[in-house]
Amino acid sequence: MSSASSSSTKLPLLALTAQAALCYQDIHTSMAVEPQELRRVMGHFATGVTVITTVDPDGNPNGLTANAFLSLSLNPPLVLISVDKSATCYACFGLENGFTVNFLSEHQEEISRRFATKGADKFADLNWRSGTNGAAVIEGVLGYVECKIRECHDGGDHTIIIGEIVNVEATGERPLLFFKGKYQKLPT
Repeated sequence: MSSASSSSTKLPLLALTAQAALCYQDIHTSMAVEPQELRRVMGHFATGVTVITTVDPDGNPNGLTANAFLSLSLNPPLVLISVDKSATCYACFGLENGFTVNFLSEHQEEISRRFATKGADKFADLNWRSGTNGAAVIEGVLGYVECKIRECHDGGDHTIIIGEIVNVEATGERPLLFFKGKYQKLPT
């Protein structure tokens, strides 16, 4: 009797699962969004601006501008960043490495632009110090979070990186913001 009742409960569940899979497929194939439109719409979400720094295998500093950053967990203390697979310093984000998320102050737009430019000497004439994880802490930032890389996950054209926080500091300056494709500042 138990095998009969278990098989009868499995059939509706299997039918429901197949129906859900078809529904999922219909939704996801009919809702294709062009990358330019997605970028435009996502630009309506205001973010802070960060420079994420790391080091290459020879210990040279590297980094990139990013707004794909979030606090993931307080216990354990974790953050999440998203790194474009075509970024020049992408190979520096391996599990054996660390990174620092530098929160840019409103007067650091030039630094953001520099780290967003491929091929630029990003650290030329930049005031910075090596943090506890070896990655650069940029002078004058609003704050920073130093991490060791805990996990990496595929995320389409990006890799999602989870960092375990090893050190933090914040100063209370005013943040640099990004909204609708432009740098912004908080009203005074």
